[in-house]
Amino acid sequence: MHPDSVRETDRVPHGGSDDPDLLEFSANTNPHTPEGVAEVYADALGAARSYPNDDYPEFREAAADFADCDPGDVVPTPGGLAALRLAFAARVSPGDSVLVPYPSFGEYAREIRLQGGDPEFVPHDELLDADPADHAAAVVCNPNNPTGDAYDPDALREFAVRCREADALLVADEAFLGFTDRPSLAGSDGVVVARSLTKLFGLPGLRAGFAAATGDLGDDLATARRAWSLGTPAARVGAHCLGRSAFVAETRERVRRERARMADALRDDFGVYAPDGPPLSASSAPFLLLDLRGGGPGSGEQSPAELVAAARERGVAVRDATTFRGLDSHVRVAVRTPDENDRLLEVLADVRD
Repeated sequence: MHPDSVRETDRVPHGGSDDPDLLEFSANTNPHTPEGVAEVYADALGAARSYPNDDYPEFREAAADFADCDPGDVVPTPGGLAALRLAFAARVSPGDSVLVPYPSFGEYAREIRLQGGDPEFVPHDELLDADPADHAAAVVCNPNNPTGDAYDPDALREFAVRCREADALLVADEAFLGFTDRPSLAGSDGVVVARSLTKLFGLPGLRAGFAAATGDLGDDLATARRAWSLGTPAARVGAHCLGRSAFVAETRERVRRERARMADALRDDFGVYAPDGPPLSASSAPFLLLDLRGGGPGSGEQSPAELVAAARERGVAVRDATTFRGLDSHVRVAVRTPDENDRLLEVLADVRD
């Protein structure tokens, strides 16, 4: 990390509320967790009196099965963001340029700046057309946060090849890929994939995730990661969750069905972000991006901050998306259970009247 850059780099705002009286739609985490999590955690707590096995064989095997890569490619990390920091620390030097999508997750630019690098922002729907030559790295968020669209797999793999030929690292944030049936880039040469248990398995406080990388790149990440990078409860619960294929399938179907229903219900009052055609598809993530200027009569008269405050007064937390680069009239809402989603729709209709 570059000392001068640390002093000059601010923190990034995020969604999420710790108020138990609010219905949480500002963070995109699964409202459900896999069966058996509490029992696995409780059993692991006793074992936490000793240091964990720093090789994490059970966790790495489960992660490799989940991402369809070799266990030797898996580098355990305390969450997906730790995997991103590890990737940038291993390959970005002061003065290096990195292609970064926008609007997208704000931590990419922050982590690059902490290494002394310079983020070069590219519209997220044009990033695969960018030339990676003369850049140390490029970042893709797939599906993208906050828009929710996913890249065409063939176009993404072609871009990965171009990055490799240009000797530019490709960092693929797949935090929401588990909500889709799209293939991971894990196991691809010249790529670091970052995954977490935060979103799909509804465990943001557990801090468990992994990076996946091959060859010398994977060796560098494995060497650079901190010893005992996962606590024993996180490693055991993580391995348990990653093997729950039925839970994943049920979650995907619920999110797909509810996301479509919510988009239909909100379309008259909001502009619902829904790209069509390559290289992107409509939302594949457990959230929707809404434009307050895109609805019917009277739309645009309410600012995102005003809508967020009005929803909060009615017991619902939604995300002010103007904190994302390039957005100035947007809010983001998560997709939760049918009953909870009904409550959100009631609140949004009420605050827009």
